Amino acid sequence: MTATVVNGQQPPPDKDHTAIAAQPRPATGSRSGASRATGDRAVGGRAVGAARAAGASGTAKKSAAVKSDAAKGEVASTGGSGRRSEAARLAVLNAADDLLVEVGFEGLTIEGIAAAAGVAKQTIYRWWKSKVDILFDNLVLDAATGLAWPAETPADPADLRAYIHRFADFLGAAPAGKVLQALLGHAQLDARTAELLHDGFLDALRTRDIEHTRACLGGTTGEYGADEAAVLLDALLAPLYHRALVLRRPLDPAFVDALLDQHLPA
Repeated sequence: MTATVVNGQQPPPDKDHTAIAAQPRPATGSRSGASRATGDRAVGGRAVGAARAAGASGTAKKSAAVKSDAAKGEVASTGGSGRRSEAARLAVLNAADDLLVEVGFEGLTIEGIAAAAGVAKQTIYRWWKSKVDILFDNLVLDAATGLAWPAETPADPADLRAYIHRFADFLGAAPAGKVLQALLGHAQLDARTAELLHDGFLDALRTRDIEHTRACLGGTTGEYGADEAAVLLDALLAPLYHRALVLRRPLDPAFVDALLDQHLPA
């Protein structure tokens, strides 16, 4: 995928997101180690529904995950079988989020993913329990870069503005945002998905973002408390979720700027 670009700048790898991706969560299969990789992998910033290239470009999309697995010794072998096994897992991950964009969550099936990835269903079930687990692993990998803050130690309101724009791009335009939307919707009906999403991703993401929001507004000097930062963060993010999930309208930069101007100092 091509990296999401905000104000002409590509997001840097976010070291803070390592903690998010590494949070304890219900196991989703032997891919869990790869899901915790942050690497330098970028997410796409194309509009939802746009066709995405497969093959070599799809393999490159998850290349950092391969390196992370290899470094942790999670690829069973450096020989041909290990490489084939990892290639199959990457093909499944790429096929899952590609198909989600094309057919939606309800239309996404293990059979369809297997056919698109060129693997047997048994191969998929070796690593994941369900399509939810596949999508979740994709989300964690993609968010490591797609939801990176513009600075490792943000300390200025401009950093917060840039992050909210990046969040809007991720949620509203990136294929990874389609994955997040699908999991959020399914979580309203399925307790296991809700637990996986909140305990394994959203709670840690919110903790990190509250801390950074506080730092951006002078919280490190005691001028801005954590509770105030949480309220402000909710005021900024809630309209994005509402516009994307309820109104089904684009999260265009003008809308985001107007929202930021209402809540942040000039």
